[in-house]
Amino acid sequence: MSAVLNIFSPLAMRLPAAAALASMHGVWLQRRALSGLDETRLADLGLTADDAACEAGRPFWDVPATWRR
Repeated sequence: MSAVLNIFSPLAMRLPAAAALASMHGVWLQRRALSGLDETRLADLGLTADDAACEAGRPFWDVPATWRR
C-alpha cells in the first residue's frame, strides 16, 4: 500500500495543507495554459501577449488575497 496521499481525494480536501497544495497546483496549471494561448485567444480574453507573459511568469503561490479564503 502506498503511503502517499492523493491530493485530489475527499480526505485530502479536508486537510488544509493538501487543499492548499491542490489550489497551488491549479494555479500553476492555469498559468501554464495561459502561456500557451495564441494572440487571437488572448484578444478574446482582453489580454495582450505581455499581460499573459507577466501573469504566466508569476510564481504559483502569488495569488490575489481573495483566492486565499
